Amino acid sequence: MTRPFEGVKILDFTQVLAGPYASYHLALLGADVIKVERREGEDMRRTPLSREWAERGLAPAFQAINGNKRSLTLDLQKPDAIAIVKKLAAEVDVVMENFRPGVMDKLGIGYEALSAINPKLIYCAVSGFGQTGPDRLRPGYDGKMQALSGMMAITGHPETGPTRAGFAVCDVLSGATAAFAVSSALYQRDRTGRGQLVDVSMLEATLAFLSGQIADWSVAGHRQQLSGNQSVSRRTTANLFKCGDGYILLAVNNEKQYRALMSALGREDTLSDPRFADWFARNENEGALRAIIEQALAARPAREWETILEDAGAPCASIWKIEEVIDHPQIVARGALQELDTPYGRLRFAGSGFRLAHGGGKLDRMAPELGADTDAVLGELGFDAAEIAALRAREIV
Repeated sequence: MTRPFEGVKILDFTQVLAGPYASYHLALLGADVIKVERREGEDMRRTPLSREWAERGLAPAFQAINGNKRSLTLDLQKPDAIAIVKKLAAEVDVVMENFRPGVMDKLGIGYEALSAINPKLIYCAVSGFGQTGPDRLRPGYDGKMQALSGMMAITGHPETGPTRAGFAVCDVLSGATAAFAVSSALYQRDRTGRGQLVDVSMLEATLAFLSGQIADWSVAGHRQQLSGNQSVSRRTTANLFKCGDGYILLAVNNEKQYRALMSALGREDTLSDPRFADWFARNENEGALRAIIEQALAARPAREWETILEDAGAPCASIWKIEEVIDHPQIVARGALQELDTPYGRLRFAGSGFRLAHGGGKLDRMAPELGADTDAVLGELGFDAAEIAALRAREIV
């Protein structure tokens, strides 16, 4: 079955995480993504988690977001490489890049130059602050965005202060925003026949994901505070609690669930306790209620309580590690991880995160070795073997 973006060709200059994450999800859905790298390859290929994989130029973090792509090496400081880019731009549907604003323009392959060659071109630029504004030239990094956006001001505990998320959340949500933006522009082009510039700001993308917290302030004047593990519902029983062998996260957010929780814990007596008569009273007596809940939870390990409480109708989860959740029965049953036979054995990667009834995301090939598809891409442009060899001898590709 045809996938949504089959027939769409993307020239991808993005590197590190936010941009490659965006093009990866388009590649999973069928787009032909030509990843352009400098001749020594991008730094993400050699992240130091695993020396073995870094020496192959295929670090795990690189593989995670570059599957289904083709690798073309070019030295963009050389005119002949720029000429190749312009030939490709005439044929592709989308160009993606995440350099600082102005870098591609200086090379002669920015939006204005390439759209003049191909008026239907969709040109997606991902940057820290967008293409305009006083901070447009400042670099954008995930941690910087977590701090600047207000995210860290609401993440962490009052006792220990702000903390960043345990993964590069601003990078990946910016990538998801960019993928959605490119999809939107392609859909619009089907109706107008026109290409356009897609300007993605990491800071603005992050704020879009904080829409509820922004409205809390802009509408109701509520100042957000460090909330630890407390749910945004502010329900006392939607928080992290100690149990027999560690912790369990309760997501008990309504009256029915609260009654189910207290019954499953064997504390039906609290249902008539005036200290816990409603959510306002429970919040006022949070310490006393927490003590009751944790005293009951101490009797069993977290995984046992997870089953007991879920079956009783009190939503919760024990704390799962990455190496555990990828083998969770639900994940296995749905085939949520993409499995792939490679020269290095059978590997598993995260997929698109959603299913389509037909033509959904699929990982067909692992992330490419550096320059693996240079000859093929140049051949498609009409270069013969001798011309490609000459380009390689001159260190252009």
